[in-house]
Amino acid sequence: MRARSGAPPFYLHAAAAAGPHQSPELSLDLDPHLPNSPKGSMKGNKFKEQDPCPPQSMQGLGKGDKREEQGLGPEPSAPPQPQPTEEEEALIEFHRSYRELFQFFCNNTTIHGAIRLVCSKHNRMKTAFWAVLWLSTFGVMYWQFALLFEEYFSYPVSLNINLNSDKLVFPAVTVCTLNPYRYTEIKEELEELDRITEQTLFELYKYNSSYTLKAGARRRSTRNLRRALPHPLQRLYVPPPPYPARAARSSSSSVRDNNPQVDRKDWTIGFQLCNENKSDCFYQTYSSGVDAVREWYRFHYINILSRLPDTSPSLEEEALGNFIFTCRFNQAPCNQANYSQFHHPMYGNCYTFNSKNNSNLWMSSMPGVNNGLSLTLRTEQNDFIPLLSTVTGARVMVHGQDEPAFMDDGGFNLRPGVETSISMRKEALDSLGGNYGDCTENGSDVPVKNLYPSKYTQQVCIHSCFQENMIKKCGCAYIFYPKPKGVEFCDYRKQSSWGYCYYKLQGAFSLDSLGCFSKCRKPCSVTNYKLSAGYSRWPSVKSQDWIFEMLSLQNNYTINNKRNGVAKLNIFFKELNYKTNSESPSVTMVELLSNLGSQWSLWFGSSVLSVVEMAELIFDLLVITVLMLLHRFRSRQARLGTLTRSFPGKRPTNKYKQGAEKRPQVSYPMTRDWPGHTAFRDTDVCPSS
Repeated sequence: MRARSGAPPFYLHAAAAAGPHQSPELSLDLDPHLPNSPKGSMKGNKFKEQDPCPPQSMQGLGKGDKREEQGLGPEPSAPPQPQPTEEEEALIEFHRSYRELFQFFCNNTTIHGAIRLVCSKHNRMKTAFWAVLWLSTFGVMYWQFALLFEEYFSYPVSLNINLNSDKLVFPAVTVCTLNPYRYTEIKEELEELDRITEQTLFELYKYNSSYTLKAGARRRSTRNLRRALPHPLQRLYVPPPPYPARAARSSSSSVRDNNPQVDRKDWTIGFQLCNENKSDCFYQTYSSGVDAVREWYRFHYINILSRLPDTSPSLEEEALGNFIFTCRFNQAPCNQANYSQFHHPMYGNCYTFNSKNNSNLWMSSMPGVNNGLSLTLRTEQNDFIPLLSTVTGARVMVHGQDEPAFMDDGGFNLRPGVETSISMRKEALDSLGGNYGDCTENGSDVPVKNLYPSKYTQQVCIHSCFQENMIKKCGCAYIFYPKPKGVEFCDYRKQSSWGYCYYKLQGAFSLDSLGCFSKCRKPCSVTNYKLSAGYSRWPSVKSQDWIFEMLSLQNNYTINNKRNGVAKLNIFFKELNYKTNSESPSVTMVELLSNLGSQWSLWFGSSVLSVVEMAELIFDLLVITVLMLLHRFRSRQARLGTLTRSFPGKRPTNKYKQGAEKRPQVSYPMTRDWPGHTAFRDTDVCPSS
């Protein structure tokens, strides 16, 4: 048998039996020929070299057999086996136990404090202290890791403010007349609506219009008209509250009522709207008579306006030139190529300067009132629609080139006889989308179709969403918003119950029951213009005479209107410095890894390689566990197979299985016949072949 390198070889010796009833004994001693072998190891005894492994025939000797020592002389010793000079190592080696793996890890790892778990093993108190400290440090470190990961996956953002200075593109400016235009195609219908409105005002409020017919003729002519017009405006009685409530209110109120009660205190003004089969009706009512008349007139005006063909006739050249007296940008006169025109149902004729259709966009290289847009506008009201528009002046809105002009949402009015100077400051906001914010890049991921020929904005999406619901539920399109192809604008001559559907839908839209405000997310890139206005009287008392004279000669301006028929507008950049607000991730992946490494170094003073060592430890633990389970499984299968071969043709029972799990072992007692010799089992030295 080959021993480990550096250990002396050992051999077996056979001693002759002293008597017939004594069994042969095996003794183990060192080789006397080796230089390190002790000489004369046993006193008074002679040793004879024998074969380390006796012949197989000796296994047949029974008890009482005699064995005589043959006088064949000394046999040559067995040839010595070649001893390896160094231990052979396998390609992949694993530790034999968990203890050995743990000791190896603690002795060789670069993690601070791990070696204390091994070097202080003779002092259990220190070992326990360092074990608790080591595990506590791990717990605190991974708690910090959890906080860092929680912060990273909350996706915080940082706001970066940059101040830039450069030439700026002048925004688009839309100006409206505040006078809805009377188209020739619907002029007769509008005149009929005016007469019915005048008659309604006389019946409700006893108001006599200055340009109505005589009372008898008016009653005869408008009686048939009112019958033909649906949804008449009428007075609705509202029952007064109970008397105790009034008494309690009067007794608790110590302040005099500024609104004295009149005879019409118990009724409101409104008009009735019903569904298709008249099964459900409601009254659209208003506490103010002015609001009721304007809304009722507006409702019928929309129906008349929807009867215009899709290719609406262009406005007369006289109407285009009479609204804008003068136009200058950067001290240079404007031309017709610098603006485009469209019609708004409520604000009349509108003109957009420096729109995206302009081939050469205006650029501002200098701030100040002399380096912007200057307009002189006509604000007098001639034969337009006084019952629809109750204000005089003009409406202005500043917006981007790719954005539509929502005059209801972002416009403001100009006062006649006043010079309005509007200074602008540009601001840009770049937000992060995805996990960092609820915004969209271009609206492609928004479940609402853009009905406007412009880029995506939140207002564009909201109006498009309302129009989609209007078409879906009412069967027609609202005239204030664009319509898709193949859809008609709403008209009660074709859709008799569209008014009922519209007002119901408007209420649901205000409560966000349609989901338009939640569907339409803000764009990630937004450009805003912060406006500040200044006002001054124009023209002055000293200069008004010659200015009005020049306007009357050149622009056919009526001098009698004086100051109420003209207004001046200046729009310019206050400064060329513009602010850009941009968002960036507060915690990036690089910062997360840096923070994790800082925490790891703080608590253990190690690096990335220490993490690899931890991963290697976990891998070795898993491999050792798998190998131990596999070895146990194979041992059990081998024992079951041995038991099956011992009982051929008979299936082992539970008794045999239990016996196989615990293999019997035969032990031979160690005896000493003379000092220095110990008997061993032959199976411990020479394995059976």
